[in-house]
Amino acid sequence: MTVLDIAGLDVRIAGSHILQGVTFGVAPQGVTALLGRNGVGKTTTLKAVLGLLPRGAELAGEVRFAGQRVTRLPTFRLVRDGLGYVPEDRGVFGGLTVAENLRLAERSGAAPDYERVYGLFPELQRRGRQRAGTLSGGQQQMLAIGRVLLNPNRLLLIDEPTKGLAPKVVGEVAAALHAVAQVVPMLLVEQNLAVVRRLAQDAVVIAAGKVAYAGAAADLLDYTEKTKSLLGVGKADHAS
Repeated sequence: MTVLDIAGLDVRIAGSHILQGVTFGVAPQGVTALLGRNGVGKTTTLKAVLGLLPRGAELAGEVRFAGQRVTRLPTFRLVRDGLGYVPEDRGVFGGLTVAENLRLAERSGAAPDYERVYGLFPELQRRGRQRAGTLSGGQQQMLAIGRVLLNPNRLLLIDEPTKGLAPKVVGEVAAALHAVAQVVPMLLVEQNLAVVRRLAQDAVVIAAGKVAYAGAAADLLDYTEKTKSLLGVGKADHAS
């Protein structure tokens, strides 16, 4: 059983054939890591699922979420149905305070879970009156994740949550994601293989626009030649 199924996903943007028949599923629990070298289409895959491809993009294939065909549904419908998204650029509103950013994320018809958000990221509560644009990169990432966690979700799509963060902050973000993954499944794009080792049960690797590996994350990360050929790195270190 899967919570998200992608079948034969093809995407062309500005004449570039970025995804070429991508097919994989996301388990209904735990973390599935979406991996690959830079520029292979990981973020494009998430945006194709969410209906966030740029104007003029050509899309073919099928996406099913919680058993329902959702290909080309508007993004707001998917979010309303429990698909949460944390973009690579974090997308916080720099001119608004932390508290205002969180309030904007509240969905009608559901009680916002501030207890969970502040329990995972107490820094957000302490900095509620601070403008988000003055936060550090790590604090902005916590805010981006916190906004999604205010609401009930059936699946989270999280794009490069530790990119550019200091090692200490990477550990804090990874610990929070680990706690979240006990409650809601996650499709995680992540380049830090130590974080992937810590969080992911399953892994999907995209290479040259196609799925080159789909299976247990440990089987991929423990095999040096495979990680080197598919990801351009050696065996992943264990996370501290």
